[in-house]
Amino acid sequence: MKRLRWPSRLPIDPYIVLLVGTVGLAALLPARGGAAHVVSGASTAAIAFLFFLYGARLSTREALDGLKHWRLHVTVLACTFVLFPLLGLAARGLVPVLLTQPLYQGLLFLTLVPSTIQSSIAFTSIARGNVPAAICAGSFSSLVGIVLTPLLAAAFLGGGAGGFSAHSLVTIVLQLLVPFVAGQVLRPWIGPFVARHKKVLGLVDRGSILLVVYTAFSEGMVRGIWHQVSPARLGGLLAVEAVLLAVMLALTWYGAKALRFGREDRIAIQFAGSKKSLASGLPMASVLFGAHASLAVLPLMLFHQMQLMVCAVIAKRRAHDPEARQEPTRAARPAAARTAVGTATRSR
Repeated sequence: MKRLRWPSRLPIDPYIVLLVGTVGLAALLPARGGAAHVVSGASTAAIAFLFFLYGARLSTREALDGLKHWRLHVTVLACTFVLFPLLGLAARGLVPVLLTQPLYQGLLFLTLVPSTIQSSIAFTSIARGNVPAAICAGSFSSLVGIVLTPLLAAAFLGGGAGGFSAHSLVTIVLQLLVPFVAGQVLRPWIGPFVARHKKVLGLVDRGSILLVVYTAFSEGMVRGIWHQVSPARLGGLLAVEAVLLAVMLALTWYGAKALRFGREDRIAIQFAGSKKSLASGLPMASVLFGAHASLAVLPLMLFHQMQLMVCAVIAKRRAHDPEARQEPTRAARPAAARTAVGTATRSR
């Protein structure tokens, strides 16, 4: 009976519950008039602060130390920023049969978002994979995604993402890139403080994301764009995302095997290369899509919970593979592996 407990097999991220509650609050009590301007200003400040914290937390030295394993990191980046977007572009053929144009734009944006860090590390550790490689792969993806995700969105989404004028590009740089660079520059001085207070700051950045979601969905309610989404369309979106996740999980596993990576490296590639970051994607969508951000972030929110549930099952099965029992695993040695298990359901 112990093995059949719901949390151990299909983890529901508590943060997803909060996000859904925030969406419900925006549906019942959307910000209007002067309150909308206040909330929008607070959301803009929150996004800048989020990316400042990302820059202060992300260890570029740790990422650069992994350059010796460059084949693995190139493989993960190719999965995240090449294979995923190609599948997203291919899904264009599902409009309007399964997806509306706004939902498709959100799905395509999902494929452009960088990979996760914490959950990739956690699942790689559970599966007895190469945890140091997962740490570096997630760090590389976050660094590259700060610049590459907006550029890919400009190329593939065009006017659908709010229109990429010179003004919008300046907004992206000021709200995303400048705070991130500032955090990186100040990391030698504020890094220890951030590390000591990571729990409190974690609550702050999660609260900031909730504010971003409330702002986006409030604006969507006021504009009436939610009338465009029917239960049948949501069902179609879930089906498409399930296929997308299954294809990426298969490509990362069997593709890494074809490239002759070892078992531990294949595990790191599968979990880092098949995931998308909710924490990075939500603020980016708010900046890129503006008034249409609520529909744009819906596919990412659904995909995030789906990837957690599926990868939790896969990780536990990988841990009991005969190959895993025969080989000494490097995942048990680093301290990162011991702390990663407790982060399996964090939203990164």
